[in-house]
Amino acid sequence: MKLSRLIIYFLTGGLFTALIVALEESGKRTLSGFATLIPVFTLVAYFFIGQTGGSAAVSQHAKWVLVGTLVSWVPYMLAVAYLSPKLGSHNAILAGLAVFSVLALVYITLADRLRLFQ
Repeated sequence: MKLSRLIIYFLTGGLFTALIVALEESGKRTLSGFATLIPVFTLVAYFFIGQTGGSAAVSQHAKWVLVGTLVSWVPYMLAVAYLSPKLGSHNAILAGLAVFSVLALVYITLADRLRLFQ
C-alpha cells in the first residue's frame, strides 16, 4: 500500500469525524445525528476498495460487514444505550467496547474457520 493512499484514507475519515463532532458541539444536534447515521467509514472505504479491488471486493466486504454489524455492533449500541444512565457514558462505552470486542472476535474466528464470505 502506498503511503500517499494511506494519508488520503486517513484525512478523508478524519474529515467526516471532525464534521460530526463540530456539528454536535455547535448545537446542531439534528445535523450531527444525521451525519452520524451516514455510514461514513464504509462509504469512504468502499469508494477506495472499489477503486483498487473492484465491485466484487466491495460486495464481499459489504456482506461480511452486514453480518458482523448484526453480531457485534448492534449489541454494542444496546449496551451503551442501556448502561449509560446507570454507569455514566465513559464506563458504558468501555463496557460496550468489551461486548463488541468479544462478539467481533468470535464472529471473525467463526467466519474464518467456516470460510464464510470467501
